[in-house]
Amino acid sequence: MARRLADAEIGTLLDTSREAGRAILGIYGTGFDVRAKDDASPVTEADVLSESIILPVLREITPDIPVIAEEAYAAGDRPDVSGGEFWLVDALDGTKEFVKRTGEFTVNIGLIQDRIPVFGIIHAPAIGTTYWGGENGVFRQSGDGAPEPIAVRAPGEEGLVVMTSRSHRANEEEFLEDFRVRDEMNAGSSIKFCLVAAGEADFYPRLGPTCEWDTAAGHAILRAAGGSVRELDGGDLKYGKPDFRNPFFLARGDWS
Repeated sequence: MARRLADAEIGTLLDTSREAGRAILGIYGTGFDVRAKDDASPVTEADVLSESIILPVLREITPDIPVIAEEAYAAGDRPDVSGGEFWLVDALDGTKEFVKRTGEFTVNIGLIQDRIPVFGIIHAPAIGTTYWGGENGVFRQSGDGAPEPIAVRAPGEEGLVVMTSRSHRANEEEFLEDFRVRDEMNAGSSIKFCLVAAGEADFYPRLGPTCEWDTAAGHAILRAAGGSVRELDGGDLKYGKPDFRNPFFLARGDWS
């Protein structure tokens, strides 16, 4: 039986995500180098440094749970996750936005159990805001303020507020022609999931490529807030696929 994270463990992970965020910001204002990985996606020293902060903590507090982390995976560290419980880490989600210095990048940590994301943390260093959620509740905390519970909203009669990707638009404009759209909001990284989870937007369609570490934390937070992430055929987006690549998906608030 999969276990539930204790409050103390969640506190440690929140502290770790913020420590990783501070390390990222330490590089953000410098003349950092950017190189291309085998898949042509960019990577910086901030990606690597952030991951080096997160992985030892996960291995210390949950030594029995394997970790799939973007940069380690690219380097060939690919542990067996067939047991059904594993972490997915994107230590700097939105590297393109980091390179462009838009501020829209995040630290993502997600826990998968039986192919379902059950807990996630997303920390946005540039704006000093952290989102997290799971069975213990779902929250947003800005700076030193108190954590506040968040929840999805039902769309208004006037139409949907839709999140779209700043760097990856794909075929979303054509797809949205079938919906009543009141407004569109652009954002980079996993902040899009967070804004739907917080009831500030209603819909995030993604008709472009993503990997599981890109979506796990945001999916967990949105799920805990009452929303869903589904494939185009209506089935729930699942995790632990052989190549860790996602199909297209639709992240939604309260559409009941």
